[in-house]
Amino acid sequence: QVQLVESGGGLVQPGGSHRLSCAASGSIFSINGMGWYRQGPGKERELVATITSGDSTNYADSVKGRFTISRDNAKMVFLQMNSLELEDTAVYYCNVQGLLYNRARFYSWGQGTQVTVSS
Repeated sequence: QVQLVESGGGLVQPGGSHRLSCAASGSIFSINGMGWYRQGPGKERELVATITSGDSTNYADSVKGRFTISRDNAKMVFLQMNSLELEDTAVYYCNVQGLLYNRARFYSWGQGTQVTVSS
């Protein structure tokens, strides 16, 4: 009932910048929070950044000052990544949670988009 489509993955050089986007669609009544998570090679999935409906943000220590999460009113969330490091190489997943029109809660994940930082 909720679909998330991520875009923007690719190959980036160390020190470079990149922007990820995620569009949510479906029977969404309201969105409480949106976020980005990532899973690097041989690692578990970890939180990168989250943003609430009131625009409060939270970042992993490893990305503070380099990444910025934002959203718009069209059910999209973005992740601006600056000063990328080799350790940022991962599959990045979008996460959205909220209420459907039938007032059921949803907690949905995107399919993931690969970001590779390499020279």
